[in-house]
Amino acid sequence: MEQANVHTSELFTLQLPSNPDSITLLETLIEEIADKYHIAEDTFANMMTCLNEAAINAIIHGNKLDISKKVIINAEVDAKRIIWTVTDEGPGFDYSNLPDPTAPENLENLTGRGVFIIKHLADQYIYNAAGNEIELHFKI
Repeated sequence: MEQANVHTSELFTLQLPSNPDSITLLETLIEEIADKYHIAEDTFANMMTCLNEAAINAIIHGNKLDISKKVIINAEVDAKRIIWTVTDEGPGFDYSNLPDPTAPENLENLTGRGVFIIKHLADQYIYNAAGNEIELHFKI
């Protein structure tokens, strides 16, 4: 009897306290997954950058550094891609109406580049309707 193609994936989950120092836990998870799945260096760098931006945004802007709130991070890995999900407990934001960080009036701002960076480095990104969850896709 012929066996059907079975689509298998592995799921990783991490809960971060809303403290910027907790980012080191996320970085460790990214490194572990990259090692286990032999992720190319450029993809690894893009994942590290995007996930740092998404998690810091969730901690600072989403959860407002409220230590009673968590940031939930999931990674679903299969043979062809990794899908990361970063969810905060905040009210969300209007991700479709952000100022352009490359506009002359915004070039010297210290913040406001995270979503712009994510848009350019992830293979695909999807926000939920509320704007408190982002899904990041990376081909491996």
